[in-house]
Amino acid sequence: MEPPIHPVLISILLFLGMLTSLEVGRRIRVKRRPKESEEERGSLGIIEGAIFAMFGLVVAFSFSGAASRFNEKRMLIAEEVNTIETAYLRVHLVSAVAQPELRELFQQYVDSRVATYRKLPDMEAAERERTRYKEIQQQIWVKSVAASRLPDSHPDAGKLLLPALNNMIDMSTTRTMALSIHPPRVIFGLLFALGLICSLLAGYRIAGSSHRSWLHIFGFSLMTVVIVFVTVDVEYPRAGLIRLESQDEMLLNVRQSLK
Repeated sequence: MEPPIHPVLISILLFLGMLTSLEVGRRIRVKRRPKESEEERGSLGIIEGAIFAMFGLVVAFSFSGAASRFNEKRMLIAEEVNTIETAYLRVHLVSAVAQPELRELFQQYVDSRVATYRKLPDMEAAERERTRYKEIQQQIWVKSVAASRLPDSHPDAGKLLLPALNNMIDMSTTRTMALSIHPPRVIFGLLFALGLICSLLAGYRIAGSSHRSWLHIFGFSLMTVVIVFVTVDVEYPRAGLIRLESQDEMLLNVRQSLK
């Protein structure tokens, strides 16, 4: 699934927005400085600290959740590889007459599964490929049921092969669902808004000096943008710079072993 806005575009907008907010906050402080009392400065510090703490919590939970879902997607690839290998090995339990056709269907199925994820984030192309591998799943199931009933098949072929096929089919559905599991988009909107608000408050606070500290301005903005970019990129590993291609190699290796 694609992010609501591309991570690079989000980063650019956030960076420009934070620089603007820092400057606006600084100018507000410069205008209000003559009227500001010591008591007011102390009370404002408490509010600023609370807002920065909220921003830190949102960033921490967003990044932690994205990393957790990223690792889950990697583990699901390994689980699918295991289910395919198990089902393929149990094809040997059916009649030798039916095995070549089933092996060919397995090869087509793995090819289609690899193609599905290579076509992401193009959801339309991936959906067309999904329809294809669903049809192959149906063919594998029907032919496996028929093959397990042949006289020269192992007596327990149906008991062993069909549950393995069921797990393989279930795993494809689980991986498809994992693609659409993301935090509500309002979370990313909140992250963006808090970044701007904190920049406004930071600009207000650094206006105590008559000179701008570009090191602090760019350092704060850049680090915040990098963290948000990585969070969004990890959340959508099929759309940005961070990919699951190394894990997808496991499916390719399985395809080479299906002979």
